[in-house]
Order: sequence, then structure tokens, then C-alpha cells
Amino acid sequence: MKDIDDLKAMNAQNLWHPMGHPGEMQKNAPTIIDTAEGVTITDIDGHTVVDAVGGLWCANLGYSNDVVKQAIADQLFKLPYYSAFAGTSNAPAIEASENIVNFFKPDGMARVFFTSGGSDSVDTAMRMARQYHRLRGQPQRTKFLSLKKGYHGTHFGGASVNGNNRFRIGYEPLLPGCFHLPSPYAYRNPFNETDPAKLAQLIAQAMEDEIIFQDASTIAAFIMEPIQGAGGVIVPDATLMPLLRDICTRHGILFIADEVICGFGRTGDWSGSRHWGVQPDMMTIAKGVTSAYFPVGACLFSEKMAEVFETNQSGEASIWHGYTYSAHPVGMAAVNACLSETVKADLKTNASERGTQLFEGVQKLMDEFDIIGNVRGGHGLMTGIELVNDRANKTPLDMADIKRIHKATYDAGTMVRIGGNNLLMSPPLTLTAADVDTILASLRTGLSAA
Repeated sequence: MKDIDDLKAMNAQNLWHPMGHPGEMQKNAPTIIDTAEGVTITDIDGHTVVDAVGGLWCANLGYSNDVVKQAIADQLFKLPYYSAFAGTSNAPAIEASENIVNFFKPDGMARVFFTSGGSDSVDTAMRMARQYHRLRGQPQRTKFLSLKKGYHGTHFGGASVNGNNRFRIGYEPLLPGCFHLPSPYAYRNPFNETDPAKLAQLIAQAMEDEIIFQDASTIAAFIMEPIQGAGGVIVPDATLMPLLRDICTRHGILFIADEVICGFGRTGDWSGSRHWGVQPDMMTIAKGVTSAYFPVGACLFSEKMAEVFETNQSGEASIWHGYTYSAHPVGMAAVNACLSETVKADLKTNASERGTQLFEGVQKLMDEFDIIGNVRGGHGLMTGIELVNDRANKTPLDMADIKRIHKATYDAGTMVRIGGNNLLMSPPLTLTAADVDTILASLRTGLSAA
């Protein structure tokens, strides 16, 4: 291993980082994380902080679950890899499929298709939606609806339904036939509506209007996050997801719940769909399925969809889609161990309790700091702080100030994430009350640096 100075100097000379400017990374060396334990990370200079980002909304079990690590190690020595393409399988994948389907059975899920991550899962859902309609004699159903501010990964399909133009503009034209509805963002929306319940009704009306304009018979699916994560922790009114589910049902449009962030307890329930009392036609999962110890994702399907594929005897029902690492045996071993540990620790209950503590603590910080324009969360362990120059005009805080706050918060003991003019937090679901106190104290120090 090279010495610390060499590593810092070399980092961006050869490595292009996701979600960043290559030249900027060369000028300003990123924080190099060296080790992790529990809910903390330690950088290469020896500075240890609470990881309030949870890796990237994903380290649900924290960094020290030896059961999952041992399962991965054991499987590496037994069968490090084999293809799961038609004709071969592996024991961990068979077990994982049963475990995942049983876990999401209350959400109406009946089958699972494993992928390498969340973006893969979204593209899988979009492709399978089109194929489903073709099998039912409606090949003209090719379009997709989604919400602005929604995040659905960065593959070509996912970027096309993505609701943040930062992931779109530089890569357009994207997939044709993708149309976006207003976000349930009560702080900023085209209706100037601050009442979440009224906003939900307006979004539902906009959806009906768009469906009429596009012609319902041309729309394959609608995709949404139960709570919009990367868009700023945007929590919809409890009526929104059921309203949109009902509209999709009436028009024969498949409903895809993107649970990549919300699944496995993050919302205080085992899924975001369950949190709002909705059963989708498909679900996309990743992140918490292995607590990020191994890259795995999946797309899940309802019994209704499974029946269409499994009872069609033509070659058109064959799934000519998949990934080299679909149902990877090491990943499947991680899934089985992680799911068992997730349920054993009852992560959803801790997420609810610690999430409430964090949300209420940040609300109190809003009374101290005028630069906090809006605080969002209160549904599980995910919280967003929107920073503004002045509350009256909701003018976003300058990025230089946001970066200064971010660094001061880190120096004070907590890693948070910048998302536009927001500070986003999605800590491991094993967080303790004392850890939350550390986060809040660090935030107070960071905000004071603006």
C-alpha cells in the first residue's frame, strides 16, 4: 500500500469518481475512507465520524455484522461464481429467492429476478413492463410516467424516468416516451400548494390529465419512490401513493414501487409500499438487501404478472434479459444472511424510533438557524435539511456556504451528504440514541460555520 500522501495525490489522476467533476476531483482531493466499524467511518488521516449517510442509503446493518461477512467468506471458498442463466443455478440463489418472496409477500410480491444493483433493477422493471403488455396483446403500451424529483438510477432507462435534470441534460436525448408529473414537494411546487393533502390531489389530477393526453392504452407503467430519497427526502401525504395506485389500476397501467432506498426498514416499515398501504405490481430493491456488503439488486413481480409470463407457452414469454452477476452465489449468500440479521435486529422499529429523534432534533435546530428553510423526514431514518439564504424567498444557500457547513459538520464528528442545497441523512438502521445526539451536535457546529 502506498503512503498517505501518495494516495491523496494519485486519487483522481487515474480514477474518475461517480457524481463529480473529474477536474474538480484533481484539484480538491476527496476524503479517503480507510476503515469502518459499527456506524462510524475513519478516514486515512485517522479522523473517526458517525456515518449519517449510511454509505449511500445502504449500510443498514452498519459495518460490523460478522454474520454477513462470514457468509460471504464461506461462499467465496465453496463456489465463488457460476452463471444463473437458464440451465444452471446455485443453492444460495434458490434459498434467497424463497426468502425475498416471503419477506415481500405482504406487498403482493410473488417472484424475484436478481440483478447487480438498483439501476439494473429499474431497467429490468421497465423492460418487463413492456414485455408483459406485449404478451397480453397490447404492444403499443410503451410509455412511462414518473415524478419529478424522483431518483431511479442512472442506466439509460432509469435516467429517462429520473426526475432530476442533473442526471439527464448531459445525456439527452434519452428514452422516448417518458413523461414526468409534479413532485409531492410541499416546500416548492408549481401549484404553490403547501398543504400536502391538497398537493396530493393536484398531482393525482395532473396524472389523470396526462394519461388522457397520452392515451392510457399507450402507457406501460408508472414508477415512484414511496419517499423520494436523493431528491431531498420528500415525504408525500399518506393519501398520494394510494391515489396514484388506484389511477394506474383503473387505466391498466402497471405500478412500479422503487424500494431501492425505502426497502428493508428505512421507512419504519419493511417497505415503503407497506408504509403507505399499497400493493404495487412490481418492486425494485437493492442497497439494504445486503447492507451493501455485496452488490445485489432485484426486481419483484406480483402473482398477476407472474401468471402472464408463466402460462404463455410461446417463445415471446422468454426473458431475454439478465446480467452476468444475476443471482451471483456470493451475493445470494449475503442476501440470506443479511435478511436474517435484518429481521432478527428488527431494524424497522429502531429506524422509526431513531428517525423520530433525529427529525425532531433537526426541527429544533431550525429554531436556531435561519438558513434552515425546510426540514423533511419523520417517517423512518431519513432526514433532509434544505438550506436557504432567506426563508421568505426560499433562495437556495450558496454552494460555497453549503460546502463549508458540510466540512465543519464532518470535522465535528459526522458525515452528511450534500444534495443540491440540501443536507441529506440516511444513517445505518443500527444507530443508537447517543449516535443521534452526536449527529445533532455536529450539525449545530456545522451550521454555525455558514
